[in-house]
Amino acid sequence: MAGRDAAPDAAPAAGPAGTVARLRAGFATGRTKPLAWRLGQLEALRTLLTEQADALLAALRADLGKGPKEAYRTEIGFTLNELDHTVAHLAEWLAPRPAPVPEAFRPAEARVVRDPLGVVLVIAPWNYPLQLALTPLAGALAAGNAVVVKPSELAPATSAALARLLPRYLDPQAVAVVEGAVAETTALLEERFDHIFYTGNGTVGRIVMAAAARNLTPVTLELGGKSPVLVEPGVDLAATAERLVRGKFLNAGQTCVAPDYVLAIGDTATALEEHLAAAVLAQYGQDPSADEEYGRIVNERHFDRLTGLLGEGRIVTGGVHDRATRYLAPTVLADVSPEAPVMQEEIFGPILPVIGVPDLDAAIAFVNERDKPLALYAFTDSARTKQRLAEETSSGALAFGLPVSHLALPDLPFGGVGESGMGRYHGEYSIDTFSHTKAVLDKPLA
Repeated sequence: MAGRDAAPDAAPAAGPAGTVARLRAGFATGRTKPLAWRLGQLEALRTLLTEQADALLAALRADLGKGPKEAYRTEIGFTLNELDHTVAHLAEWLAPRPAPVPEAFRPAEARVVRDPLGVVLVIAPWNYPLQLALTPLAGALAAGNAVVVKPSELAPATSAALARLLPRYLDPQAVAVVEGAVAETTALLEERFDHIFYTGNGTVGRIVMAAAARNLTPVTLELGGKSPVLVEPGVDLAATAERLVRGKFLNAGQTCVAPDYVLAIGDTATALEEHLAAAVLAQYGQDPSADEEYGRIVNERHFDRLTGLLGEGRIVTGGVHDRATRYLAPTVLADVSPEAPVMQEEIFGPILPVIGVPDLDAAIAFVNERDKPLALYAFTDSARTKQRLAEETSSGALAFGLPVSHLALPDLPFGGVGESGMGRYHGEYSIDTFSHTKAVLDKPLA
């Protein structure tokens, strides 16, 4: 294992083909399979995050305007929690699991083992460019694979930091970083991998899946979509609004599981709008642009797309924006038509439409008429409503009373369904994703 002060023991190969060949040769030696190697890599990754925290926070600030507290909690702290959970349980997860043998085959023994897949490609997005590169990397290493990490070119400072630091801390015969944009990603996808893990949008997800199909390579697609929120009459609207504001406007709304729109059931819409405005004021003050923890839109193209969505409905709060600094205030929209442009695509920014619906039946129908979301949130005091949502809707996750935070629980699977993605990870689910579950049957000859 290469420590942080060690020189890489294998010179970087030129181009994606050489990089993949180098890692495949490293994997073929068996170096990644021992538990000690896997734990060592996870500990080295932990050391990187603690020793280089300041440099990583600076990169996140440069790319997305992330404040240090939010960036540490959602990027560094999140990944540390995942690492610690994995290290604590990895030996248990990797232990062979006995399987019963039918009487007709006895005497015999059967067991299930997890084999590493080989060389894995992790393509990371720009919105959480550290967490969403390193958490899949940690899972792939824990499962005993070699890994190519492709950071997002739209977060160039974080991409450069990963390219500089990962070879210093991790085994260069098993981990490589390939920077670049479309051309470099396209070249990577020409290579044969044993698994491709992509986080991003459905358009690129289809390209990744088509490329993977040429080699029958399995894929995990962590996509997104419009994650709805249902709010029923009778709930504590002040608490509901506070939690919605914290979840929605985290990272300036650029979160794949952020609440995308609110379905206010019955007569809750007007009162909820007032509480949302008050919650934004309480969280960010009169001028959110002065709050160092409130982020910025990643680039001008996304900024222009978002500000183009402000023309529909009535602005309850926010709407202020500045293209020069890519600032868009936390914004709540009311009286939004379901046919409005803001309701036709994932918003992925700090705009929250509120739509009134007459009852729970209408809310469920509204959700089910659209693509299956990555998450569905509901604020309700009704056990019956919770049961109906669990049974009558389909989503990557279902959470009551608290948006976004389910992905911080490492014992819960994280992933989408339908248009919001396929596959899952976090905790032991990452080991499942990055391993082959092999059946072993052993019957004596005598």
